[in-house]
Amino acid sequence: MRRVLITYGTTNGSTAEIARFLAGVLRDEGLEADARPAPDVSDVAPYDAVVLGGAVYMGRWHRDARRFARRHREALRERPVWLFSSGPLDASASERELPTAPGARRAERRTGAREHVTFGGRLEPGAKGRIAKAIVDGGRGGDFRDWARIADWGRSVARELREPSGVV
Repeated sequence: MRRVLITYGTTNGSTAEIARFLAGVLRDEGLEADARPAPDVSDVAPYDAVVLGGAVYMGRWHRDARRFARRHREALRERPVWLFSSGPLDASASERELPTAPGARRAERRTGAREHVTFGGRLEPGAKGRIAKAIVDGGRGGDFRDWARIADWGRSVARELREPSGVV
């Protein structure tokens, strides 16, 4: 059985929910999967593969995701890695390929990631931060996550891990 870490940087919880959902998809596909906040992961050695997600705020990939990629870059280069971003507060992530945030692009290079994908985000009343509150108060919040697309991507990661070329 392949053991996969889904780790993430999040501020308001949307990216954490995506990570937990992906872990469920991977488990349904016969893999062992753990979803954990990036600051809580001290070692990736127990894992055969890693999925790293980061929320995007104001064009910046979440600090915890950037730090994780930097801190574990050598170990991550030794195993399959996939990256995801969450954040657009509209349907654009499901409609077209969006530019990758600079921090996620650096993480791609550092880790040798196989793929990066962007999913829509969620920002609802009670969000942390002055800007997030202003966005919600201005009526531009909501939940723009496309769960079917996220599940399809998770299944594609699982398929790749099960293929002989997916073996480390």
